[in-house]
Amino acid sequence: MSQSLVFIVISSYFLLLLLISYLTSRKTDDLTFYTANRQSPWYLVAFGMVGASLSGVTFISVPGEVGNSSWNYLQFVMGNMVGYAVIAMILIPLFYRLNLISIYEYLRDRFGPKAYLSGSVIFLVSQTIGASFRLFLAATVLQLAFFDAYNIPFFVTVLTTATLIWIYTYKGGIKTIVWTDTLQTTFLLLAVIISIVIISQQLDLNISELTNVIEESPLSTVFEWDPLSNKNFFKMFFAGVFITITMNGLDQNVMQKNLTCKDQKEAKKNILWFSISFFISNLFFLSLGVLLYYFAAQNNIALPESTDELYPFLALDHFGTLAGITFLLGIIAAAFSSADSALTALTTSFCVDLLQLPTKKHLNQKVTRLKVHIGFTVLIFVVIVVFDLLNNSSVVSAVFKAAGFTYGPLLGLFAFGLSNKLKVKDKWVPFICLSSPVICYILDSHSVEWFGGYQFGFEILLVNGALTYLGLLLAMKK
Repeated sequence: MSQSLVFIVISSYFLLLLLISYLTSRKTDDLTFYTANRQSPWYLVAFGMVGASLSGVTFISVPGEVGNSSWNYLQFVMGNMVGYAVIAMILIPLFYRLNLISIYEYLRDRFGPKAYLSGSVIFLVSQTIGASFRLFLAATVLQLAFFDAYNIPFFVTVLTTATLIWIYTYKGGIKTIVWTDTLQTTFLLLAVIISIVIISQQLDLNISELTNVIEESPLSTVFEWDPLSNKNFFKMFFAGVFITITMNGLDQNVMQKNLTCKDQKEAKKNILWFSISFFISNLFFLSLGVLLYYFAAQNNIALPESTDELYPFLALDHFGTLAGITFLLGIIAAAFSSADSALTALTTSFCVDLLQLPTKKHLNQKVTRLKVHIGFTVLIFVVIVVFDLLNNSSVVSAVFKAAGFTYGPLLGLFAFGLSNKLKVKDKWVPFICLSSPVICYILDSHSVEWFGGYQFGFEILLVNGALTYLGLLLAMKK
């Protein structure tokens, strides 16, 4: 693809996002940024959340990771489905009943101000890390596809991407994102479908033959039963359940979108249809992964060293112009759909939880929120640049491993709060929330030597949450 074509694609896409931002940010008030005034159509939220949940991590890493772990990732997705059911049946009714802007307000009512602050800070740290990892992946692709040709440094690419996201989200907030996510999901899924179609055309395979290639490939193996493997079914399934509950149900980024539906009935409907769409979408990504490796083998193409580079490499250099354009649109969509909502959620949580801005009518609401919004944009930029200097592992593993350490206390806090009516000493909650991830890090680092070769995978989140729960039991009021 020529650099001028890449520039036209990126510019056109961004202009389309700006148009949506303009149309959705008219007639807004102070709460529109946080809740979209509870007027979002459930089906729009459901479809848009597919793109936000898949993100650049799934878009690039999951197809490439098929070469290392086959379809083992589907075990994790199966657990996700159970997690979404828990969110729909338990968390959605709770949050709607309490009429929350930030879901961490629940912790204040259940435990006290220290727990409330702890939950908010955990989210802010976790989401900043997660959003930075995802945007890093997308910025890397844009660097290879366009900015490298002009010898533009990577930090300029990141700064440009982050600035563009800030521009179209700063006014409409979550109301704009509900609509832009719909557009982004469309491009993301379209990129995968077109890539599969082009592979079938270049290899002269019909649908039946394409299906047979996927079914007969050793890379399509789903289940892993070795108890010592970090891909073991039970590890991945239950990690999928609890990571979904934590990273979706207890995450302001995702729940903020669900809470824009007009009532809990529509929000439940949104979760149901979203979860089905999410599962099907992952089947497409895993199928694409098998086909990418098959295509490379049939054409004697040398594979890149990093599995994260496989899909970008083939799409941009071997699939033709149409696939290159749709891939670029897909990765941009994936990057923007995860980063824009993260930026809005971080701003919301900081303004509502830490500043308690909606209650402080003497402050200029828009100006204060604008400053916070800019601050988080700069922070994400800095984290990405630092990550670029330190990164040496697969992005998909890095994201979820980081989440296992940082989201665990949230799981423990909400699990304790919802499972009993016991009172705890609020002053001890921050210490408990800090200690649990530290202990888990030590366990994870020494698991092979301490536990007979056992390696923690995604299930480290469960250990983290359990330690937090235990700590809260020990901090009960007598």
